[in-house]
Amino acid sequence: MELYAQSAYELTRLLHSRQVSALEILESVLKRIEAVDGRPGTLDPGEFTEEDRRKVHAFITLTAERARAQAQEVDRKLAAGEDPGLLAGVPFTVKDIFCVQGTPSTAGSRILANFVAPYTATPVARMEAAGGVMVGKVNLDEFTYGSSNESSAFQPCPRNPWNPDRVPGGSSGGSTASVAAREVPLSLGSDTAGSIRQPAAFCGVVGMKPTYGRVSRYGMIAFGSSLDCPGPIARDVRDAALMLQVIAGQDHHDSTAAALEVPQYVALLEGGVKGMRIGLSPDYFRIAIPDIQTGEYALQPLPEAFSAAVHRAAAALADMGAEIIENVPMPNTRYGIPAYFVISRVEAASNLHRFDGVKYGYRTSQPVQDLRSLYRKSRAEGFGLQPKLRILMGMYVSAAQYSEQYYRRALQVRSLIRRDFEQAFDPQGEYRLDALLTPTTPTTAFGFGEVYGDTVLMQYADQLTVPANHAGVPGISIPAGFASDGMPIGIQFLGADFTEEKILRIARAYEIATQSEEWRKACPQERQ
Repeated sequence: MELYAQSAYELTRLLHSRQVSALEILESVLKRIEAVDGRPGTLDPGEFTEEDRRKVHAFITLTAERARAQAQEVDRKLAAGEDPGLLAGVPFTVKDIFCVQGTPSTAGSRILANFVAPYTATPVARMEAAGGVMVGKVNLDEFTYGSSNESSAFQPCPRNPWNPDRVPGGSSGGSTASVAAREVPLSLGSDTAGSIRQPAAFCGVVGMKPTYGRVSRYGMIAFGSSLDCPGPIARDVRDAALMLQVIAGQDHHDSTAAALEVPQYVALLEGGVKGMRIGLSPDYFRIAIPDIQTGEYALQPLPEAFSAAVHRAAAALADMGAEIIENVPMPNTRYGIPAYFVISRVEAASNLHRFDGVKYGYRTSQPVQDLRSLYRKSRAEGFGLQPKLRILMGMYVSAAQYSEQYYRRALQVRSLIRRDFEQAFDPQGEYRLDALLTPTTPTTAFGFGEVYGDTVLMQYADQLTVPANHAGVPGISIPAGFASDGMPIGIQFLGADFTEEKILRIARAYEIATQSEEWRKACPQERQ
């Protein structure tokens, strides 16, 4: 097997046994990127070619020379008998919502296209300190606003490695595409409504949203500050556990980072599921879309392939000793998207105020008469459609005359969603769950242009993932086979606060139980 196709765990084993060097691993990855990725996203892409439509286009910035210097340092430490770290020699990509010192940190937006970060985000710094080799910054929906990666100001935008006519999902689509296409074994993403887990499901990889506060947000350009969670993207659960081990923990730069000991996730991974209680909720087997005329919800069952994948997983886990608890009520799941529409946009509008054309980033070249004119023209030219829509809606629903009707009510709904999870996981309660098992998405990856432009419909791609962001609980999406259209299906395990080790164990158990199944042998088309 080529080095680029090896897992992070296996690469560290090969490196420590001196079978390969960090530079050899890196060169294998760089050749793979050259072969499958195509040209990086730019602000002025020109005409799209047929070749563009076949490539992955995960990257905005490739940092090959920086990566070579890091790989050389890993090799030097090994030769000197020094500890090179848990991720020694492992190449990884970073969603371009994280600042990395000396690199463009764009958030996928024109307004930050010329911004070179003066410092490095804590999760990235920890990966590099652990010997990880950062090969570049990958594309995303502008400021993470989207579920398909089509809204990036940097085009061509990423394409799904399983079918380049399909989107990779979003907003961490560049991260999941780079992992699925075997360009790197690991990527750092962020999850605000499912932005790690939804594209992970679409691209057939593992994506984890940790508990809010488990991983520092320092250096991550904010969208919804009460919802954003950095997290790992990998090709298997063991790699995700290895990466979480490195990036989790308290950070004096971030007051919301939890001051809790980080468990040994990798060491606990093979504990099995015997005696664990895993729940199924009927509220996660249907999508509730409101009728804008009547306000009533229309309940639509998920396609059979998605519910079947969950039930197959439940049966496999039951065979391994888990107890499956059915009919766990999660009645407020259906309100997750409406509440998210309000809360996230209020927070987005607040966070976007800092981009004004004065301190950093894009500034209009047009003549201006005063400071207000500078703000108006810089923001009008620098922001794309999605940031503008969020600013307008956020300002509207937080205005004094409407905040009681919308914002306060959305916060109350968030509390109800949180209560659903508390009752499901309460060790003294009726259900006493160790995890909730659900589908990750209601569909497979959709085609380019099929949903983009319909903000409401696009948002409902996240209905099954956003409740975990409201509640702050951890969740992991893992591959669970393929639908009839040949695209990956994901299933999701959700847990109580700071129980990442449990859901990783369960996900790993399912991975082991299905490792010999035929669908596990599949690789993205034309990218083997």
